[in-house]
Amino acid sequence: MPSSTAPDQGDDLEACVLRFSDLDLKDSSLINPSNSLKAELDVSTKKKYSFAKKKAFALFVKTKEVPAPPFECKEKWWKCCQQLFMSQTSIHRHVATQHADEICHETASVLKQLAVTLSTSKSLKSADKRNPLKEDLTHNHEVSAWLPDTSCFSPDELISGQGSDEGEVLLYYCYCDLEDPDRICAWQTALCQLLHLTGKVRIATEGINGTVGGSKLATRLYVEVMLSCPLFKNYLCKDDFKTSRGGACCFPELRVGVFEEIVPMGISPNKLSYKKSGIHLSPGEFHKEVEKFLSWANQEQSDTVLLDCRNFYESKIGRFQGCLAPDIRKFSYFPSYVDKNLELFKEKRVLMYCTGGIRCERGSAYLKAKGVCKEVFQLKGGIHKYLEEFPDGFYRGKLFVFDERYALSYNSDVVSGKSAEAQTLNSRKPVGSDGKNVKAVTLEVD
Repeated sequence: MPSSTAPDQGDDLEACVLRFSDLDLKDSSLINPSNSLKAELDVSTKKKYSFAKKKAFALFVKTKEVPAPPFECKEKWWKCCQQLFMSQTSIHRHVATQHADEICHETASVLKQLAVTLSTSKSLKSADKRNPLKEDLTHNHEVSAWLPDTSCFSPDELISGQGSDEGEVLLYYCYCDLEDPDRICAWQTALCQLLHLTGKVRIATEGINGTVGGSKLATRLYVEVMLSCPLFKNYLCKDDFKTSRGGACCFPELRVGVFEEIVPMGISPNKLSYKKSGIHLSPGEFHKEVEKFLSWANQEQSDTVLLDCRNFYESKIGRFQGCLAPDIRKFSYFPSYVDKNLELFKEKRVLMYCTGGIRCERGSAYLKAKGVCKEVFQLKGGIHKYLEEFPDGFYRGKLFVFDERYALSYNSDVVSGKSAEAQTLNSRKPVGSDGKNVKAVTLEVD
């Protein structure tokens, strides 16, 4: 099992649940706080105000959406101030620099709406302490039948061992067509609550994506239920669940929701299907391909590109040797990066990888749709599975995770945060999602 390092929390605003019991959202001083007030706010309150502001920003950007031309893979562009923006990066920069006052006003509206939501939620809780979700499920025989029988276990047995040294964190995803995501959401919520699991689960018509933590007993029961569920038993196998040392303490709460995509790429599954992804390589097959790629004295002359699909702050602390690491802040910027750097992938064999494999499913499908690559391959199970087989292989540094552990260590390598000018494919510097030239990644292992 890998060890974990200093805590931090991934930015997952879209899935954030509004539980602001300690923040008076009706306080007008919080609507547009001065710098001195911001400095006095505690960490929890700052996060809540930050969420409201970012939600306001997202709502403002959404009002600027316009349909993209039918020949584009992307479903939407944005129009603002008589300008057309074709990437999220460009519209975000425009709004941040030109519409700060409007965002401030919208933040005030969001805070007022949240105050009403909070007030209503408190009233409902005081009126009925029961769990209506679980009661609803008991009336649905099919869904309630998917909940495990825990009568032979005491609550202490399910809860004990939730600490980072004794518990476990599961990471998994399953692409399959789901007709009723809302029913799956209700079932997953009840299941996780029954097993005292925390974490995040995203559900869509295209499948499910989850990372949950709890005691080893609870995670074992969760896996058993998922593998026996009629919706997933023909798609999931035990090997699809990546495990690491952790527990319920790795997540502040349980968040289960229904979304359009199980990994936010910003392109509707109706326009870009997971069914058109790249060729899956086992960790052993991927290892051999990377070994072959690194054997070239001059990798610029190789017909292969080793592509990291993750964000820049993930590849900064750990990556495969010789990889091309996009300078993107979130996965929804990946399509723009590809569009601006198609020449890098022309007539190349592309080896893609990410944390657990899910981003490569959509990322490889997008790259294949461009029709410029010879072949597109992806690492099955992601870095997680690779490091289980090859802890001292070609991956160097730590593995970033989106929970309070921040990163996992499988070996003693430490990758420096420096980025050196490296050889670039076709003698051309890759272009970032913001249109600027970025540097390819060279590893510096201490």
